Amino acid sequence: MKEKEKVEEATSNGKIDQIIEKYRGDASGLIQVLLEIQSEHHWLPKEALEKVSSELEVPLNQIQHVATFYKAFSLVPRGRHEIKICMGTACHIRGAPRILDTVQNLLGIQPGETDLDLKFSLETVNCLGCCAMGPVMVVDGKYHGKTAPGNVEKVLESYD
Repeated sequence: MKEKEKVEEATSNGKIDQIIEKYRGDASGLIQVLLEIQSEHHWLPKEALEKVSSELEVPLNQIQHVATFYKAFSLVPRGRHEIKICMGTACHIRGAPRILDTVQNLLGIQPGETDLDLKFSLETVNCLGCCAMGPVMVVDGKYHGKTAPGNVEKVLESYD
């Protein structure tokens, strides 16, 4: 199913309505609404933002400002699995560039991109705060420490 069809289905079957309803009347709930929609879709589709704007009576430009301000939000489709490669000093010295090269070669994407199947998105980060585990690759919040280029493919295959 294409991403647009998924968005239309989610909008029509009430998932977005259920999310919005939990925070109706609570102006401070906008970020939580966006986080839950992002969790559902892995990004913030325009149709969903328009529905939030209409239902919560928040101007669309204000919602877009919030969505672009916080790095946690994406206005473009993201993969079901988010890969982060630490490029901090300790990880860099221990081989993070080779890990990044391996991921890029296996998936055919660069940092900031998503593969065509919408399975993986790739990001680099400056530090994950676990330097002793370096080099570190995080997939969907699961830390894979002391990663070697030869192990990357096995790690990625474990995610459907």
